[in-house]
Amino acid sequence: MNRPTLATVATILTLVLLGGCAANNAAVTRQPTEEALKAEQSSSSSDSSGKTKIITNAIVAVVNDEIITLYNVNREAEPAFTEAKKKAALTDAEKSQIRRMVLDRLIEKKLTEQKIKELNIKVSEDEIRQAIDDVRKQNNIPSQEALVVALAAQGLSFEQYRTQLQDQIEKLKLVSMEVRSKVYVGEGEMREYYTANLAKYSEDESFRARHIFFKSGEKATSEQIMQAKATAALVLAETRAGKDFVELAKKFSEDPAARKDGGDLGSFKKGDMQPDLEKAILSLKPGEVSDLISTPIGFHIIKLESRTSGTVKPFESVKGDIEEIIYRKKSEERFSQWAKELRGKATVEIRTLDGLL
Repeated sequence: MNRPTLATVATILTLVLLGGCAANNAAVTRQPTEEALKAEQSSSSSDSSGKTKIITNAIVAVVNDEIITLYNVNREAEPAFTEAKKKAALTDAEKSQIRRMVLDRLIEKKLTEQKIKELNIKVSEDEIRQAIDDVRKQNNIPSQEALVVALAAQGLSFEQYRTQLQDQIEKLKLVSMEVRSKVYVGEGEMREYYTANLAKYSEDESFRARHIFFKSGEKATSEQIMQAKATAALVLAETRAGKDFVELAKKFSEDPAARKDGGDLGSFKKGDMQPDLEKAILSLKPGEVSDLISTPIGFHIIKLESRTSGTVKPFESVKGDIEEIIYRKKSEERFSQWAKELRGKATVEIRTLDGLL
């Protein structure tokens, strides 16, 4: 299987770092460092007497001697807080739950960054440049300047985006080294998936038909409707007598296009046509002509030209897609296991901070 280049995949990669792993809840005894206290963000909690106290900032986790602060957690949780507040005011318990979920993600992120550093994973300028070019091509962005404008509209500078892209490529390389290289997809697995999902690889039955249209209109009087129906009945009789349907459509149809192409409706599948017309078409055999079909805008005569049964795409033609589906699923499962093992080997201490977490 031809795998995408690192740069190409990095442009679409979302690295899912699974939380929920067991962690040591022991209190952290280390004091906040100067770095941890640079950016202060207040959060409140209640002590045992019920009084509210403000916690400006604090260390909430230590991951192999690297810290995560309350400020880090609140900053990452802010989008979730904002979105949740649109529905209803958040309780302290709900805020705590969101912070804990965010903290789990930050712990996994920290562990991943540490592993990248341990394995000395580097990203070259060429890889970053190629990734940026791929982003522009995939989004039809003509130039670097246009990309800068598009990023600014999302609140990102080019340098911020470049850094994010570099992080993605580093993570992709880590996944490739630790996970993807150990994933194998066999021929038997692919054929089993193909057999279980034949409907997914089946093409729908298709139809080709012609019509002759007699206009009455939604605001037509009863007399106008009767006149259109009488004309349509006479033309229907001529089709049943063996007259050429194409010539009759060109002569009598009040659909301008039908007068040029003989009422050709082209090829279509179930669900493509108006329900009344589709119902009539499904009841016909190739070469047969329908009865008069009444719709809010007039009367139709339909002739079914051909009917093509649905076919199943050959295994070989979809083999590559199936391999990628199974490969991605197995990679995600393998990564989940790898992430749990990585966290299990790490020293992770979490501080609850009086109900804030």
